[in-house]
Amino acid sequence: MVVAVSGRARATGIAAGVLADAVFGDPGRVHPVALFGSGATAVERYSYSDGRSAGVLHTAGLLAAVAIMGTAAERAGRSRGQWREGMCVAAATFISLGGTSLSRTGEKMSDLLRHDDIAGARRLLPSLCGRDPAFLDAAGLTRAALESIAENTSDAQVSPLVWAAVGGAPAVLVFRAANTLDAMIGHRSSRYARFGWAAARFDDLVNLAGARLTGVLIAMCAPVVGGSPMAAMRAWRRDARRHPSPNAGVVEASFAGALGVRLGGPTQYEYNLEIRPSLGDGRAPEVADLTRAVRLSRAVQLLAAVFSVVVSLACRSGWRVSLR
Repeated sequence: MVVAVSGRARATGIAAGVLADAVFGDPGRVHPVALFGSGATAVERYSYSDGRSAGVLHTAGLLAAVAIMGTAAERAGRSRGQWREGMCVAAATFISLGGTSLSRTGEKMSDLLRHDDIAGARRLLPSLCGRDPAFLDAAGLTRAALESIAENTSDAQVSPLVWAAVGGAPAVLVFRAANTLDAMIGHRSSRYARFGWAAARFDDLVNLAGARLTGVLIAMCAPVVGGSPMAAMRAWRRDARRHPSPNAGVVEASFAGALGVRLGGPTQYEYNLEIRPSLGDGRAPEVADLTRAVRLSRAVQLLAAVFSVVVSLACRSGWRVSLR
């Protein structure tokens, strides 16, 4: 059966989702991602076992359910015309993006640190990352926040836009669900070191393209903050592979090079202490650099939105043949 597939509908939906995120930020108290997290926690009461195979089944089952719901919603929208299809993509994109809230939180953190409100900055840090703020002084809070802005520019904005462009509503919703599962169980605590293995590895996989696109966009946008594109690319090539994450290393090293600072070092989580390698060869980051990092993140987010709209138009225009 031959069906018309509108690249314009998907591109319009992505643009509308980006605009909604820019205006409203994350949805209020009833956030669909939070609802998914609550559901995943409920399922875990029955699926948990201290082994990788149980984690594979847990992760695969939850992501399959999201994929089925996303596919059903997009097909229902498509059957009612391009406008409904576009609105489905817009809703899924809006739910999945977090760039505006990331930037706003980064700006708030910068303001707190600028006014030496260490207690307030410690209370805010869990909104950015999972590090233990009790161990951090002003310099540690600044580095933690900057590294989180860098990593989440990819995780919260660029990668979901990539998946929205190439796979529409089902793909971007599965990406956000995978990213949420990784945050919930994909760490190396005693409970989740084995059970969360599948969630962590799948999240690495779905972020590969987005992280590398983010690295390129960081280099392109480096002049916005007085940085050098070549310095960003040089730090990426030299330092990224030393980071324990195949994706966070790319974006954190690129940010370090673009900003002319040095990231990495002792990193205290609730469940362990990690000694991260140095990324970049500049000075230690200061509060002013955190403000610059937010500005750089916003520029990357904007360029990623343009890229995703163009790609969706290029990949989804014309006619397609569907399987019977």
